[in-house]
Amino acid sequence: MEQIPSNTPIMESKPGPAGWLPVWIKAVTKPNEQTFVDITEHPDMNARTAYIWVFIAGTISGILQAIATTIRLATGMNSQFQQIPGLEQYFPQSTGGAGSAGVSLITGLCVSPIAGLISVVVFALFVAIIQWIAKLFGGTGTYEKLLYAIAAISVPFTLVSSLLAIFAVIPYVGACFGILSFGLSIYALVLQVMAVKGVNRFGWGPAIGSVFIPIVIILITCACVFFGAFMLLSSQNFAL
Repeated sequence: MEQIPSNTPIMESKPGPAGWLPVWIKAVTKPNEQTFVDITEHPDMNARTAYIWVFIAGTISGILQAIATTIRLATGMNSQFQQIPGLEQYFPQSTGGAGSAGVSLITGLCVSPIAGLISVVVFALFVAIIQWIAKLFGGTGTYEKLLYAIAAISVPFTLVSSLLAIFAVIPYVGACFGILSFGLSIYALVLQVMAVKGVNRFGWGPAIGSVFIPIVIILITCACVFFGAFMLLSSQNFAL
């Protein structure tokens, strides 16, 4: 007896805000450029979804960072920076106790949505620079596709790294979580190179250049700013 086909429509999982988990799992567990080709060619792929992911991750990261800072204040771990000669004047004197820790936690929770908005702006700018450089190398991808692919990589790693930051405040074992977070950052960077390669349909050289050129520029800029600030502080201390 033949089975009568069902007329019930098959519901497919969409990689939008409601279907984030399958997309993230595929992005971080299948390290090859074809993965990101499949993700970005899906009809439900769009920049709005990527922005929502980044905003949520930035907000949650701000909350977790506030919790980590509160733990440091409550346990007096922040005072270790004040013991460095010449730097104690640039750190507020911690009074300790539940009062200052509570104020820090409430402040961090209030500003966490702002951290989410800043994350979206910085992320969008960073991806735009990468795609612009990729275009110079002959890439054929689009900003929207690269934004979606890198968001699928960066957002889960941001959440995990922010969670590890809380465990990093644990004495003696905190360094282990720091090392783990560093290893995850390297893996995420490799995935981003694969995403750029898959989206733009070119070789490894242009993909690596597209990702690392902005990073090198940012690192050099931060080093110059830090060195300039250090020299300014040193000159002020010498004058005093």
